[in-house]
This record gives sequence, structure tokens and C-alpha cells, in this order.
Amino acid sequence: MEEAGHEGVAARRERLMESLRTYGSHYAELSRRFAAWLGLHSTDATAVLEIAAAEERGTPLSPARLSERIPLSTGATTALLNRLEAAGHITRVREHSDRRVVTLRSGGHIQERADEFFGPLAARLDTTMARWSPHVLEEFEAFMAELNSTVGTHLAEQGAAGPEATPPPARGTGGGGTTRAGQDRSMPG
Repeated sequence: MEEAGHEGVAARRERLMESLRTYGSHYAELSRRFAAWLGLHSTDATAVLEIAAAEERGTPLSPARLSERIPLSTGATTALLNRLEAAGHITRVREHSDRRVVTLRSGGHIQERADEFFGPLAARLDTTMARWSPHVLEEFEAFMAELNSTVGTHLAEQGAAGPEATPPPARGTGGGGTTRAGQDRSMPG
């Protein structure tokens, strides 16, 4: 009986991970469509959204923080910001008491366009989340924070060199790879 319960939990975890992968895929597709709608490269649109979202949270980004969030090299971030600033999508301002600190601000039209594009989805998501109790949402928020922290730690441990820095275990050692059913064992499940 205990083994059947464990299998049920494992199956639920796998379904949850698949749902998270699907959500990530949907989010990536929305970002791609938003970029096309704005006539921007997807990386440029992602940067604009990150800058606007940080402003909405009251924690505007610096160029260095943006390069961590999207992730780009310093040189690539500078080129991206030059393009966005030349097009009037963002501004770089020195509003900190330390004049060396650069803060990124989105153009007013960007927030309007983002609201126009994402507004209908935001309303649908609000309706969906309203069906769940504050307690359940609080638990889910904590769960997501832990998952994001776990993945963030894993990425940091891999370092800037990427996955090549940590080769997968040799075949037959029980890690990584795929199962006979084609399921990815590298993701927790």
C-alpha cells in the first residue's frame, strides 16, 4: 500500500513538473508574440518587459542586473540597451546619489503596449487565481520560490560555462538521460 502511495506521489510530481514546463513554453511563446507585435527581436522585447516589470515593482534595474536577468554578457547588454534607447523604448538615467549608478527606465509607450497586449491574459489569470484560497496561493507562492531557488542554485553552480562545465553522468550510473518512455530524468519528478 505504501508503495502505491509513493507511486501516486511520484506521478503527481511528474504531472506538476510537466505542467511547469508547459507554462514555461506558453510564457516563451507569449514573449515571442509580444516581440513580433512590437517589431522587436525577442531578446529586446524580453529586456523591455524586465525593465518595465522592475519599475512596476519599485525596484528599477541597472544594466548589470538586467544582464543577470536575461542573461547576456556585458557587451551584449550594452549593444541591446543602445538599440532600445535609440528606438525610444528605454532611457538610462543617473538618479541615484552615486552618479555612477545607471538606472533603466522604460518609455511610457512600452507600459501602455504591454498592458494592451497582456491585459486580457492578466484578467483571465486573475479570474483563475481568484478561485483559490489565499492560503493555497500562499503555499503555492512558497513552493514556486523554493523551485526557483533550487533551479537558480543549480544554474549558479554550473557557472557561466554552461552545461558543458558539468558533464552528465556516464550511462548506466542512474543519473540524467531519458527513461525508456522518453521521460527526461534530469528534471526532478
